[in-house]
Amino acid sequence: MLYEAFELQRNWFAGAGALAELSADWWNNPANPLAKTALGTVMASGLDVFAHASAIYGKPAFGLDTTLIGGTPFAIVEEIEEAKPFGQLIHFTKPDYTGPAQPKLLIVAPMSGHYATLLRGTVERLLPGHDVWITDWADARAVSLAEGHFDLEDYVDYVIGFLRHIGPGTHVLAVCQPSVPVYAATALLSAVKDPARPRTLTMMGGPIDTREAPTEVNTVATQRPFSWFEQNVIATVPWNHPGAGRKVYPGFLQLTGFMAMNFGNHLASHWQMFRQLIDGDQEHADATKAFYDEYRSVCDMTAEFYLQTIDVVFQRHLLPKGEMTHRGQKVDPGAITDVAILAIEGEKDDISGLGQTKAALKIATNLPNALKKYHMAKSVGHYGIFNGRRWRQEIAPVMEQFIADAEVRAAGTPRAATIAPVIVKPKRPVRPPKGTLVA
Repeated sequence: MLYEAFELQRNWFAGAGALAELSADWWNNPANPLAKTALGTVMASGLDVFAHASAIYGKPAFGLDTTLIGGTPFAIVEEIEEAKPFGQLIHFTKPDYTGPAQPKLLIVAPMSGHYATLLRGTVERLLPGHDVWITDWADARAVSLAEGHFDLEDYVDYVIGFLRHIGPGTHVLAVCQPSVPVYAATALLSAVKDPARPRTLTMMGGPIDTREAPTEVNTVATQRPFSWFEQNVIATVPWNHPGAGRKVYPGFLQLTGFMAMNFGNHLASHWQMFRQLIDGDQEHADATKAFYDEYRSVCDMTAEFYLQTIDVVFQRHLLPKGEMTHRGQKVDPGAITDVAILAIEGEKDDISGLGQTKAALKIATNLPNALKKYHMAKSVGHYGIFNGRRWRQEIAPVMEQFIADAEVRAAGTPRAATIAPVIVKPKRPVRPPKGTLVA
């Protein structure tokens, strides 16, 4: 009944929001004599904020049509290169680009309640200098029961399959949640010297070992027994969705939990948006709306994936303890001997604490130190690791140089200069409220 109750409430608010939007338009109508009065401005602004807060959001679009390479614009075309029931592989092609081959880069988006478009800013920044792919995970409520189940081991299989599709020499970026399954995939491929193993692996704010500097998110996952999660946060998809009958961890629960942890900040953000509308500052109000359009666009995870992640990653810490298995085979971090690893953490990350991602370097016991790199982004929170000004200007160049160095090693010829910094003039950044949890 949990899912049904949510849908009833959501539909009620959507109807109320639509009425509020119509009312806001009436108060703003130039034909309305009250439109330019203080009362009219306040009423229109308040109704606008309510309408936005109560709207129903679907899957956003990436909307990346062009990129600049050396000051020249090139068209970007999204192509689905491999489609599977629970996720597809999107390739951002540049059909008009005829310059030197660019490093192949697979971005593995988190399956944590948000769509891959949450990484729009990440993709946009990396497009000029790389041949970019991204994992586009499906909303579990949209996947028919006939397609079977999807758990953490299936996730690893998908990553391996995508790497084999792209081919040897691929660089991988795992943002937050996928750090563990991508690390596992890398170890498994390395153990058999599979040509599809990544050339480099970059992990950002990932829960490799959540025993390091536990955050509130980690505490929530460990202070209750596994059975509590099975009984209290798993719901059944209602009949009016393609995935009717599927057991899921609903995206709305993830969103509710994250917003509750920083409820005051979200209230302050909406109050600020209200003041901006009153003051006629439409640009900043639209920026706040754009963030929440993305932030509130959530999707469901299969119950088996969510529960296995809670068990393996957050409660038993199997990967850093060397006890993780995949299809009966041990996942051995020591098998990684020639995949360069970059661990990136945010000093103020309140989802993956300092040291949790860095642990990936420690457990890769047979990887030479020369192939290990760590970067701690000062004064950066979780969202800022992969989006915003600090990401574009400070963090992305570190990753670009790391990839460039690996390309030089692979070529076997020394080179004085590597990839020059890519200067991208971005759209106005959309920043989350302070303390916002997003992945």
